[in-house]
Amino acid sequence: MSVQAGIWNFDGRPVDRKLLADFSGSLKQSGPDGESSYVDVSIGMLYRPFHTTTESRREQQPYFSRGGFVLTWDGRLDNRDELIAELACAVSPEKTDLEIAAAAYEQWGADALRRFVGDWALALWQPAEKALILARDYAAIRHLYYWITSQGILWCTHLDPIVLLSKAQFTLCEEYVASYIVAYPDAQLTPYREILAVPPGKLVKIHNGGSTVHSHWVFGPNKLEYATDSQYEEHFRWLFRRAVRRRLRSDSPILADLSGGFDSTSIVCMADDILSREGAQTPRIDTLSIYDPTEPEGDDLIYLTQVEKKRGRIGFHIDISRSASPISLECTNFTAAPNLDEREEVKAPRRALIDQGGYRVCLSGLGGDEFNGQAADLRVVMADLIAQCRFLEFAKQLKAWSLLMRRPWIHVLLQTIVQLLPVSLRLRLSTGSRLDPWINASFRKQIRLSQRRQTEYEGPRLWLPGQRDWAVTLRSLSNQFASEQPRAEEKRYPYLDRDLFEFLASIPGEQLLRPGYRRFLMRRALVDILPSEILSRQTKAGAARCFVLMAEHYWPRLEPMFDSLVIAQLRFVDALAFRDSFIALRSGCVSPNVVQLIRALALEIWLRNAIRVGVLSGLPANVESDRFRLDPLTA
Repeated sequence: MSVQAGIWNFDGRPVDRKLLADFSGSLKQSGPDGESSYVDVSIGMLYRPFHTTTESRREQQPYFSRGGFVLTWDGRLDNRDELIAELACAVSPEKTDLEIAAAAYEQWGADALRRFVGDWALALWQPAEKALILARDYAAIRHLYYWITSQGILWCTHLDPIVLLSKAQFTLCEEYVASYIVAYPDAQLTPYREILAVPPGKLVKIHNGGSTVHSHWVFGPNKLEYATDSQYEEHFRWLFRRAVRRRLRSDSPILADLSGGFDSTSIVCMADDILSREGAQTPRIDTLSIYDPTEPEGDDLIYLTQVEKKRGRIGFHIDISRSASPISLECTNFTAAPNLDEREEVKAPRRALIDQGGYRVCLSGLGGDEFNGQAADLRVVMADLIAQCRFLEFAKQLKAWSLLMRRPWIHVLLQTIVQLLPVSLRLRLSTGSRLDPWINASFRKQIRLSQRRQTEYEGPRLWLPGQRDWAVTLRSLSNQFASEQPRAEEKRYPYLDRDLFEFLASIPGEQLLRPGYRRFLMRRALVDILPSEILSRQTKAGAARCFVLMAEHYWPRLEPMFDSLVIAQLRFVDALAFRDSFIALRSGCVSPNVVQLIRALALEIWLRNAIRVGVLSGLPANVESDRFRLDPLTA
């Protein structure tokens, strides 16, 4: 991702050029292809490019439009041809994505943003109006943070420079902490109350010293029904092919994740088919597989080998069986947000591979489980049938699911009916809202952790349960993308293609999930693309063992920490129950909520670092005392 940043002093004071230069210097690795800036007394805009396409190398940023605004843009327009056609004579096919976006904004104003399909974020300064627009894509794939004070605003693609270079102290956001422990924080939140991120699908307008938030894209599923299954298959195959093709626009080789699962395999095999039949801008696609042959439930190596056999070449492999723990708690450098990272034994060879191979783009299958029916809830699919009065089809599926799950049909029926109740009743009846006892009871009540974990979103009253579930799924993925740390390469996600998502959210749920068949549509549509071994695969590697290994590996350094937990002093967790949960984990007892336990530990380590660096204020005196200014876990 390219870097964009800026400063605007509301009172007219000249821009601190040294601060802008410090921002630029700290972000050289993320924007290695040069530096350019625009300064006009009280406002300064910075751009550091990370080129991935032929078109991007012709961009000149900040961009000065004929209409008078100044624009910085970090993104990729996947529907550039359609936009060029709509703009008629305003732009030519040779124009860059930046110029197309600027021309669209000149013609349609803020309404242009909803027309942008792709991964993007922008900052737009309007000198005549003295207004700043910050916006980003529908799923928050590209990052953009901002900090508004009474004196002005700082904004940046990365959070670290705002926190570390502003020389300010910030207040810990308890809402972020709560969301971080149980899942992923809302996409607009950061660990600091004062600093926010631009929400997905929205624009933030800063004018007259204040800010307003407006939606440019709103989830509103349409209802799409075809007469035959083959019509759904054809539409899916066309959209998925286009989603992959859009992400092959790169003037350097592309590295694709390959685990041997459905999602990564589908992307790699479809990309190969596109290259052989149509060609693409990228010269080639290589694969990277990370696996553990000693994992009892792990059989990824068997399946990824079948994919390599179909491709006719072997990809790059990283064997993590020799790593004491796949998860790293080492924290040698402070980052502005807590992070669960890979161990250096995994990161180092990956970095070396990317550098040596000249890869700037990596393809990821993230989102495939959620969008193709692997994670679909049968109760939601059947609740849709009831809401649509399709009682005969509902009766057939109820019987089939009851036999398949070996559960009385009345149990399945009652669980389905729950999906039709108001959210308050669903929360009371759902076991999914129960939390482990190590979460402090008063904190749990204060911020309603159970409700946050459900992340329910009602939407309009007439929405079907499945439509409501799609909204929740999209929001959860957006939160996950917003929480990811910056990488040295640009990650692209074919399953997050907006057109593909809108199609999948519009079709009947039984196209994705039928009794005994998850990914029902995907399996049918890609039968000629995927190896037969992948199509028949029923296993999926688990991660429970890696948490046990992590607890065992780090235990000598974790045990002393439990006597002085910052998260216990802040009353986020109960210290004794938290320690007991880790003792149980170390002995091999893996709780269903083990991820929340590990995330709470990552939060503890991050808080110790934040206190040591001095970026947090307003903490209780005992937390700020010397005995909590401990060195983090370091190698």
